[in-house]
Amino acid sequence: MKNFTSKVHQPENDLGLGNKVTNEGPNRFINKDGSFNITRKGLNNLKTLNIYHELITMSWLKFSFIALVYYLIMNIIFTTMYLITGVHHLSGVVANTFSERFYEAFFFSAQTLTTVGYGRISPEGLPANIIAALESLIGVLAFAIATGICYGRFAKPNAKIQFSKNIIIAPYQDITSLQFKICNLRDNQLIDIEVMVTYSYLTNINGKVLRKYVSLPLERDKVNFFPLPWVLVHPINEDSPIWGVDAQTLTTIDAEFMVLIKAFDDTFAQNVHVRSSYKHHEIVYGGRFKTNYDTVANGKIVIELNKIDAYEIVPLASNIPEPELEEVVENS
Repeated sequence: MKNFTSKVHQPENDLGLGNKVTNEGPNRFINKDGSFNITRKGLNNLKTLNIYHELITMSWLKFSFIALVYYLIMNIIFTTMYLITGVHHLSGVVANTFSERFYEAFFFSAQTLTTVGYGRISPEGLPANIIAALESLIGVLAFAIATGICYGRFAKPNAKIQFSKNIIIAPYQDITSLQFKICNLRDNQLIDIEVMVTYSYLTNINGKVLRKYVSLPLERDKVNFFPLPWVLVHPINEDSPIWGVDAQTLTTIDAEFMVLIKAFDDTFAQNVHVRSSYKHHEIVYGGRFKTNYDTVANGKIVIELNKIDAYEIVPLASNIPEPELEEVVENS
């Protein structure tokens, strides 16, 4: 298998991603959902654990499951404490069997933990009152924390931008271009949108196969408003890092195109960021995106979000030059 080699290693092309990251497999550096495909190890898990960050960033399904499990575990713990102390210290309990005593103690614990306190059952004696007071304190603190986390999850600014499934090589003036499409899935207003594309590939530097990162200039990388789908275009001219690079070469060097979008969300009055990436096998050669919006009779523009990936096959220019390589090395 053949691969490129770079003339000079330029630290300014690091872009904060690390030039010394080698290719250990077919995985992405940035996943489709914007997360980095990185695992940290070498330190105690407690040193890297950030409970607040985990609870804020995890999915709503997982967060709801954790909250439910915590609620059940705390009630079971205090139910056990009430049973050990003796349900005769809980005034109003009418139970003969163990299961009945458990249910009475469990639901009394649930009422105490949530500070509802219906009044049918009440603690009597010092042990039961101490347990009830402790449970009330834990309940108030726990629900205050849970409320704050829920608010943080709702108030956290985030953008819902859809990327086209494929990145395409399309005709562009007398040459070709690299294109992908994005669209805002929400009705909120995003302003001052800026898009940056980083081209990642394997290269040979002083006999070592390393990964390089180069910024790809776009035909237009900033817009003031983002109401319609936007096709991002990188002209593949003589100044382009992928000038003359064919499909086989992109596969050989394990090319990845990483996208970062920055915008100001008018709803949250804060900046938002979205990340994604395209691998070499997601490139379509000889395509052109179809328009997925139209004007209806009342003058409004209708965007068909389910057609953001639609493209048509078109011929490419036949005068695309071959890649000019100073040196070719074997990379097995």
